[in-house]
Amino acid sequence: MPPISDRISSLPPYLFSIFQKKKRDLEAQGVDVIDLGIGAPDLPTPSFIIDRLVREVRIPANHVYSPYTGCLEFRQAVAHYYQKNYDIALDPDTEILALIGSKEGIAHMISAVMNPGDTALIPDPGYPVYQSAVHLAGGKAEFLKLDPEKNYRPDFDNVPEGVRKDATLMILNYPSNPTAATADLDIFEESVAFAEKYNLAMIHDAAYSSLTFNGYKAPSALQIPGAAKQVVEFGSLSKTFNMTGWRIGYAVGNKDLIKALSIFKSNTDTSQFLPIQKAGAEALYSDFSAVEENITIYDARMAIMLEALNEIGVTVQKPKGTFFIWAPVPAGFTSAGFAEKVLEEAGVIITPGNAFGPSGEGYFRISLSVETNRLKEAADRMKAVQPGGSKS
Repeated sequence: MPPISDRISSLPPYLFSIFQKKKRDLEAQGVDVIDLGIGAPDLPTPSFIIDRLVREVRIPANHVYSPYTGCLEFRQAVAHYYQKNYDIALDPDTEILALIGSKEGIAHMISAVMNPGDTALIPDPGYPVYQSAVHLAGGKAEFLKLDPEKNYRPDFDNVPEGVRKDATLMILNYPSNPTAATADLDIFEESVAFAEKYNLAMIHDAAYSSLTFNGYKAPSALQIPGAAKQVVEFGSLSKTFNMTGWRIGYAVGNKDLIKALSIFKSNTDTSQFLPIQKAGAEALYSDFSAVEENITIYDARMAIMLEALNEIGVTVQKPKGTFFIWAPVPAGFTSAGFAEKVLEEAGVIITPGNAFGPSGEGYFRISLSVETNRLKEAADRMKAVQPGGSKS
């Protein structure tokens, strides 16, 4: 057997790849599985974005390598988006970088910042890729507890002093995957102050910033005065415009961190296909009416599932962002035990909360990114699940 690095061989399999294998196995047995586990939008990419892609694909000059930092049109579109939505002026040449999706960018940013043995503070509960990316960088992940009694606000008071001094990096994510928690500016004020005090690079994953409900508008961490000294914010068109497979995102913020990420990326990739970047620019310059249409659909789906959960004794306050529902498991269940019961008795995949960190135990996550009639069917199936807890 050829050699495999210790970092790869010691890395657990990616959570959702395991779920997808389980789904395929059940479907091979004839089970009609409804997958509410993974957050992959079922809604189509808006036609005006596709039209722009098609036009650009037909231009031979667009089939060359992209500039390493991304094409100027896309970076200017990101600057336009930040100016319009947050009144933040960004320099497209030094403060914005095109990404092959924000997941790639965050993972590479971690490697660009951390040395082997360095410590990173990652949210708990949080997106599992944060921990695995720190592992691949040779770093050490320390959990930053999010307080469920305070809408999953970071609990900085409980970060040991030694960890604070050893850390080089902190990651936050609002609106949050998995908890759907949202942040007001005071959370970012406290977080930026903490990052500045301990000289941390602060990553804010804002992949769901445009998917918000009932008049709530997610702020940017860069709105905090002085944030550009410490912060890089990551955005994505995947969830906003249903462009997951297109792999297009951006990083904005601190010039030195953006430069470090660009150096890492220029040695590992050559940015995204130019027609995709230009179609992404078309999206960011749009009036976002297509996004509002999507939000209306997710809002209706949210109501369907919240009603179903209430009928099985699970009470959840309606989230203000994302297309996720984060809910406590019924009494007597573990996270894994309840997810297993729902899969076995209802043929519905939900994600056990402990997959997102130790503090996720006792919760589960539902994604609303399935066709509405299938979601209704999943809700009906879940309502039929027999009561009775499992301690295993």
